[in-house]
Amino acid sequence: MAMERVERRLRQVTAALDAAGIRYAVIGGNAVAVWVAKSDPAATRTTKDVDLLVEQCDLPRIRVAIEGIGFQYTDLRRVVLFTDPDEPSRMSGVHLIWAGKKVRPSYSHPAPTLDEAVRDAEGFAVLNLPALVRMKLTSMRDMDRVHVADLLRVGMIDESVRRALPTDLLARLDEIARSIEDEM
Repeated sequence: MAMERVERRLRQVTAALDAAGIRYAVIGGNAVAVWVAKSDPAATRTTKDVDLLVEQCDLPRIRVAIEGIGFQYTDLRRVVLFTDPDEPSRMSGVHLIWAGKKVRPSYSHPAPTLDEAVRDAEGFAVLNLPALVRMKLTSMRDMDRVHVADLLRVGMIDESVRRALPTDLLARLDEIARSIEDEM
């Protein structure tokens, strides 16, 4: 099943990075699932890939750690990814995002730093909730909007998360909140 393959990939890669002493944070759909599950495990969504926030200067060590468990490295200019030999699809790969750097030049805010990661009960490092919401609101792709809406629906975005957002992102959060209120 696809969900089990993604979870296996997530655990393999984070275990390899932990064993090598390399800092990272799980981001993207897997991080959203971790936070949503704290409130309502049945409300989590599946994702095809594994997204990780890492320090760009650690790439040589990351390559050794992840290639050491059989994954293949690919640099696509804007995206660095590792593909699983059992499922060599870019869509289901492990994607790296550079900590503290803009994901795209047009983004108003850089990616969070690794100082914003917390250790999850599952044992891997995940981006803390305010930083994850900030990242999702900065990207604001359709899936990011869905993820933020999921976090709102289960009550994970409270006043402390709102206070941590810059004004421009708070406006985006309010827009998503209004759209889900209209659904009800």
